[in-house]
Amino acid sequence: MTNQTKTVQDFLLTRRSFPYKTLTTPAPNADELAPLLTAAARVPDHGKLEPWRFVILTGPALARLAHLATKRGEALDIEADNIAKAAASFANAPLIVAVIASPKASGKVPEIEQLYSAAAVCLSLLNVALATGWGANWLSGWASHDRAFLTEGLDLADSETVAGFIHIGTGRTPPPERPRPDVETLTTWAAK
Repeated sequence: MTNQTKTVQDFLLTRRSFPYKTLTTPAPNADELAPLLTAAARVPDHGKLEPWRFVILTGPALARLAHLATKRGEALDIEADNIAKAAASFANAPLIVAVIASPKASGKVPEIEQLYSAAAVCLSLLNVALATGWGANWLSGWASHDRAFLTEGLDLADSETVAGFIHIGTGRTPPPERPRPDVETLTTWAAK
Protein backbone atom coordinates (compact mmCIF):
# COMPACT_ATOMS: atom_id res chain seq x y z
CA MET A 1 0.00 0.00 0.00
CA THR A 2 1.42 3.39 -1.00
CA ASN A 3 1.45 6.40 1.31
CA GLN A 4 -1.07 8.12 -0.98
CA THR A 5 -3.41 5.13 -0.76
CA LYS A 6 -3.05 5.11 3.00
CA THR A 7 -3.87 8.82 3.14
CA VAL A 8 -7.01 8.35 1.00
CA GLN A 9 -8.07 5.33 3.05
CA ASP A 10 -7.52 7.20 6.31
CA PHE A 11 -9.62 10.11 5.01
CA LEU A 12 -12.48 7.82 3.96
CA LEU A 13 -12.39 5.88 7.23
CA THR A 14 -12.73 9.09 9.25
CA ARG A 15 -14.76 11.40 6.98
CA ARG A 16 -17.80 13.07 8.51
CA SER A 17 -20.36 15.38 6.99
CA PHE A 18 -21.01 18.71 8.65
CA PRO A 19 -24.62 19.30 9.68
CA TYR A 20 -25.95 21.87 7.21
CA LYS A 21 -26.96 24.16 10.10
CA THR A 22 -23.29 24.53 11.07
CA LEU A 23 -22.12 25.76 7.66
CA THR A 24 -21.43 29.44 7.16
CA THR A 25 -19.46 31.76 4.91
CA PRO A 26 -17.04 31.86 3.35
CA ALA A 27 -18.06 29.35 0.73
CA PRO A 28 -15.98 28.46 -2.32
CA ASN A 29 -15.89 31.14 -5.00
CA ALA A 30 -16.06 30.22 -8.70
CA ASP A 31 -12.30 29.60 -8.94
CA GLU A 32 -12.28 27.44 -5.81
CA LEU A 33 -15.40 25.53 -6.85
CA ALA A 34 -14.19 24.68 -10.37
CA PRO A 35 -11.66 22.00 -9.34
CA LEU A 36 -14.19 20.49 -6.94
CA LEU A 37 -16.71 20.12 -9.76
CA THR A 38 -14.01 18.75 -12.06
CA ALA A 39 -13.10 16.11 -9.47
CA ALA A 40 -16.76 15.30 -8.85
CA ALA A 41 -17.30 14.66 -12.56
CA ARG A 42 -14.66 11.90 -12.58
CA VAL A 43 -17.14 9.16 -11.74
CA PRO A 44 -18.18 5.92 -13.42
CA ASP A 45 -20.22 6.93 -16.45
CA HIS A 46 -21.08 3.91 -18.59
CA GLY A 47 -21.42 5.08 -22.17
CA LYS A 48 -19.84 8.49 -21.42
CA LEU A 49 -23.32 10.03 -21.38
CA GLU A 50 -22.69 12.59 -18.64
CA PRO A 51 -26.21 12.02 -17.28
CA TRP A 52 -25.92 14.82 -14.73
CA ARG A 53 -25.21 18.51 -14.49
CA PHE A 54 -24.64 21.18 -11.84
CA VAL A 55 -26.74 24.16 -10.78
CA ILE A 56 -24.85 26.49 -8.42
CA LEU A 57 -27.13 28.20 -5.91
CA THR A 58 -26.05 31.30 -3.98
CA GLY A 59 -27.54 34.47 -2.48
CA PRO A 60 -30.78 35.52 -4.17
CA ALA A 61 -31.35 32.08 -5.71
CA LEU A 62 -31.23 30.49 -2.24
CA ALA A 63 -33.66 33.09 -0.84
CA ARG A 64 -36.02 32.45 -3.78
CA LEU A 65 -35.89 28.68 -3.21
CA ALA A 66 -36.51 29.12 0.54
CA HIS A 67 -39.65 31.11 -0.28
CA LEU A 68 -40.73 28.54 -2.88
CA ALA A 69 -40.20 25.69 -0.40
CA THR A 70 -42.55 27.43 2.01
CA LYS A 71 -45.15 28.06 -0.71
CA ARG A 72 -44.98 24.50 -2.10
CA GLY A 73 -44.94 22.92 1.36
CA GLU A 74 -48.14 24.74 2.28
CA ALA A 75 -49.76 23.76 -1.03
CA LEU A 76 -48.84 20.13 -0.40
CA ASP A 77 -50.08 20.31 3.20
CA ILE A 78 -46.70 19.25 4.54
CA GLU A 79 -46.20 19.46 8.30
CA ALA A 80 -45.10 22.97 9.36
CA ASP A 81 -41.84 21.74 10.92
CA ASN A 82 -40.85 20.00 7.68
CA ILE A 83 -41.68 23.11 5.67
CA ALA A 84 -39.56 25.27 7.98
CA LYS A 85 -36.66 22.80 7.82
CA ALA A 86 -36.72 22.75 4.01
CA ALA A 87 -36.93 26.54 3.77
CA ALA A 88 -34.10 26.99 6.29
CA SER A 89 -31.88 24.56 4.39
CA PHE A 90 -31.95 27.01 1.49
CA ALA A 91 -32.20 30.33 3.35
CA ASN A 92 -29.25 29.68 5.65
CA ALA A 93 -26.91 27.97 3.18
CA PRO A 94 -23.71 29.70 2.09
CA LEU A 95 -23.67 27.78 -1.23
CA ILE A 96 -25.46 24.75 -2.62
CA VAL A 97 -24.52 22.72 -5.66
CA ALA A 98 -27.65 21.04 -6.97
CA VAL A 99 -26.53 17.87 -8.73
CA ILE A 100 -29.14 17.28 -11.39
CA ALA A 101 -29.73 13.75 -12.64
CA SER A 102 -30.28 14.25 -16.35
CA PRO A 103 -30.65 10.83 -17.98
CA LYS A 104 -29.96 10.55 -21.70
CA ALA A 105 -31.78 8.34 -24.18
CA SER A 106 -29.66 5.25 -24.67
CA GLY A 107 -30.26 1.82 -26.07
CA LYS A 108 -27.28 0.49 -24.12
CA VAL A 109 -27.24 2.23 -20.73
CA PRO A 110 -30.35 1.80 -18.56
CA GLU A 111 -31.66 4.90 -16.79
CA ILE A 112 -30.96 3.35 -13.39
CA GLU A 113 -27.23 3.17 -14.20
CA GLN A 114 -27.33 6.83 -15.18
CA LEU A 115 -28.98 7.69 -11.86
CA TYR A 116 -26.26 5.75 -10.03
CA SER A 117 -23.70 7.88 -11.88
CA ALA A 118 -25.44 11.07 -10.69
CA ALA A 119 -25.39 9.75 -7.11
CA ALA A 120 -21.68 9.01 -7.50
CA VAL A 121 -21.18 12.67 -8.51
CA CYS A 122 -22.89 13.72 -5.26
CA LEU A 123 -20.63 11.55 -3.12
CA SER A 124 -17.52 12.59 -5.02
CA LEU A 125 -18.37 16.28 -4.64
CA LEU A 126 -19.08 15.81 -0.94
CA ASN A 127 -15.80 13.96 -0.40
CA VAL A 128 -13.60 16.34 -2.40
CA ALA A 129 -15.11 19.33 -0.59
CA LEU A 130 -14.41 17.71 2.78
CA ALA A 131 -10.94 16.54 1.74
CA THR A 132 -9.96 20.07 0.71
CA GLY A 133 -11.03 21.56 4.03
CA TRP A 134 -14.56 22.77 3.33
CA GLY A 135 -17.53 21.82 5.44
CA ALA A 136 -20.08 19.93 3.36
CA ASN A 137 -23.29 17.93 3.51
CA TRP A 138 -25.45 16.03 0.99
CA LEU A 139 -29.18 16.66 1.46
CA SER A 140 -32.33 15.90 -0.47
CA GLY A 141 -35.68 16.20 1.31
CA TRP A 142 -39.25 16.47 0.10
CA ALA A 143 -38.61 19.53 -2.11
CA SER A 144 -36.17 17.52 -4.23
CA HIS A 145 -39.05 15.18 -5.14
CA ASP A 146 -41.72 17.80 -5.79
CA ARG A 147 -42.10 18.27 -9.55
CA ALA A 148 -43.51 21.79 -9.22
CA PHE A 149 -40.56 22.84 -7.02
CA LEU A 150 -38.11 21.34 -9.51
CA THR A 151 -39.77 22.99 -12.50
CA GLU A 152 -40.44 26.40 -11.00
CA GLY A 153 -37.42 26.62 -8.74
CA LEU A 154 -34.69 25.00 -10.81
CA ASP A 155 -36.16 25.00 -14.34
CA LEU A 156 -35.64 21.25 -14.67
CA ALA A 157 -36.92 19.27 -17.62
CA ASP A 158 -39.59 16.66 -16.87
CA SER A 159 -36.96 13.91 -17.23
CA GLU A 160 -34.61 15.55 -14.70
CA THR A 161 -34.49 15.16 -10.92
CA VAL A 162 -32.27 16.33 -8.08
CA ALA A 163 -29.75 13.67 -7.10
CA GLY A 164 -28.66 15.83 -4.20
CA PHE A 165 -28.23 19.30 -2.80
CA ILE A 166 -24.56 19.51 -1.77
CA HIS A 167 -24.13 22.25 0.83
CA ILE A 168 -20.58 23.65 0.93
CA GLY A 169 -19.18 26.29 3.25
CA THR A 170 -17.10 26.79 6.34
CA GLY A 171 -17.92 24.62 9.32
CA ARG A 172 -18.43 26.55 12.55
CA THR A 173 -17.88 23.48 14.71
CA PRO A 174 -16.27 20.09 14.12
CA PRO A 175 -18.69 17.58 12.63
CA PRO A 176 -20.10 15.11 15.16
CA GLU A 177 -19.33 11.43 15.05
CA ARG A 178 -22.25 9.07 14.68
CA PRO A 179 -22.70 5.31 14.94
CA ARG A 180 -21.39 3.53 11.87
CA PRO A 181 -22.60 0.27 10.33
CA ASP A 182 -21.15 -3.03 11.44
CA VAL A 183 -19.77 -4.03 8.06
CA GLU A 184 -19.20 -7.62 9.14
CA THR A 185 -22.94 -8.17 9.68
CA LEU A 186 -23.67 -6.65 6.25
CA THR A 187 -21.15 -8.75 4.35
CA THR A 188 -21.60 -12.16 2.77
CA TRP A 189 -18.78 -13.99 0.98
CA ALA A 190 -20.11 -16.05 -1.93
CA ALA A 191 -17.63 -18.91 -2.22
CA LYS A 192 -19.55 -20.87 -4.82
